Amino acid sequence: MRSDIMKKGPERAPQRSLLKALGLVDEEIKRPIIGVVNSFNEVVPGHVHLRNIAEAVKAGIRMAGGTPMEFNTIAVCDGIAMGHQGMKYSLASRELITDTIEVMATAHAMDGLVFIPNCDKIVPGMLMAAARLNLPSIFVSGGPMLTGKLKGQTLDLNSVFEAVGAHAAGTISDKELCDVESNACPGCGSCSGMFTANSMNCITEVLGMGLPGNGTIPAVHSGRMHLAKTAGMQVMKLVEKNIRPLDIMTEQSFQNALTVDMALGCSTNTVLHLPAIAHEAGVELNLDIINDVSMKTPHICKLAPAGHHHIEELNAAGGIPAVMKRLSEKNLLATDGITVTGQPLQATIDAAEVLSDEVIRSLDAPYGERGGLAILRGNLAPDGAVVKQAAVAPAMLQHEGPARVFDGEEEAVAALLSGKINAGDVLVIRYEGPKGGPGMREMLTPTSAVQGMGLGESVALLTDGRFSGATRGAAIGHISPEAAAGGVIGLIEEGDLISIDIPGHRLELKVDEKTLAERKSKWVKPAPKVTEGYLGKYAERVTSASTGAILEK
Repeated sequence: MRSDIMKKGPERAPQRSLLKALGLVDEEIKRPIIGVVNSFNEVVPGHVHLRNIAEAVKAGIRMAGGTPMEFNTIAVCDGIAMGHQGMKYSLASRELITDTIEVMATAHAMDGLVFIPNCDKIVPGMLMAAARLNLPSIFVSGGPMLTGKLKGQTLDLNSVFEAVGAHAAGTISDKELCDVESNACPGCGSCSGMFTANSMNCITEVLGMGLPGNGTIPAVHSGRMHLAKTAGMQVMKLVEKNIRPLDIMTEQSFQNALTVDMALGCSTNTVLHLPAIAHEAGVELNLDIINDVSMKTPHICKLAPAGHHHIEELNAAGGIPAVMKRLSEKNLLATDGITVTGQPLQATIDAAEVLSDEVIRSLDAPYGERGGLAILRGNLAPDGAVVKQAAVAPAMLQHEGPARVFDGEEEAVAALLSGKINAGDVLVIRYEGPKGGPGMREMLTPTSAVQGMGLGESVALLTDGRFSGATRGAAIGHISPEAAAGGVIGLIEEGDLISIDIPGHRLELKVDEKTLAERKSKWVKPAPKVTEGYLGKYAERVTSASTGAILEK
């Protein structure tokens, strides 16, 4: 056992003494040491219940003959951090999560790991750590929140953000806004649509790192506790058989993840996270393959924010195994790779059943012939940009309009809420990229304001920053190179025409090359917004969104 280096032999008596100080007895010390990586805190609704999940995991580990040792890592609530400086720390926390887990698991010579994430950056941060450490590992998330209900309507967090826009437009009252606010998020769990947290939790199943149901069983269902105990027992089998993350997270499993991503219409943030996880696993995953996968993968689930179904309905319809079963009908997945079940992915698919043809459409009657995401290129985004095309109104799939340029989210939101944005405009929010932000803030506030003010079918939004998984509409993010790196987005002037062609994968600034060259010669690189603390260090090392915003070695 790996842990023997800290506990076996006469020379390790001091270490055993310290372990006994924890209350462990000799029999527990002799067993495999399993790290239980918990992201519990009392700040994030998706994490506030994770103590209970951890206790169930530890019970499973003990039942299977292991000794659990729990430790924590940080977690940011993107919803609470949204719209202010706190959001600069969200994406940046991903690398910090990975590093802290590396420190704890290596310093204490653990034999295996059970990861308990739930929300946006925590899932990919933990997957990156699993790949980097390559110890037998399994994931069990906290599960999705149930939807809210109000006067016969189904609500989620995005409903509240859009209600803010409606309130600003004068279409709902103070009381109506308060009613939505008080009913949209009824309890613990990751926000209930196919937003980033649930996108990533579902992808853990496809990658093979989570048991069936990990992405969809609601947080408050007893099945979530059953899953946690089973994961605790299963990690012991992984240790025994020496099945490791790099045996599971292979090139074909990342291809599968992209395919299911397209079928589900996941968050645009997966385009940041999957390349970063693949990088840690030694697998190259560039943006060019995303359109290829999208072109051959039908969009068979229309989940919020693109549609009215939520994760609890996907769970009732058979969950991710049922989605994979659909896709395997036309051989769209590679199914011979091993998973944390100890069996090939095909075994999970064989046991699956599709229980709703409406929630999980057949491949012959999809919601769309193309997958949920698209990568756009052109003179405005030579290194790429991303859009959740499944959540774009048909009228906005192709659009040309005048640029309304803002050097930051706050300026754009102020213009929106004061009625200064008109139908046909293209909002440009720049200097919000990984370096320029720094931290590449999610911007659900402006996209939700556009929707809530009734502009969703007439106004597009472009940024070198990123959007929440809850975003819908013609919201194009991750424009690379970013403005702070000298990208063309930093050269746009008020009134310039911008052409968007999502089906054609094009994003063009209708300004001639000579004029752009003149503007470039006069462009002055702005001073860093943050130079101190963790965020200052992060800004120095972070790379382009087109590479997953990983850090330079």
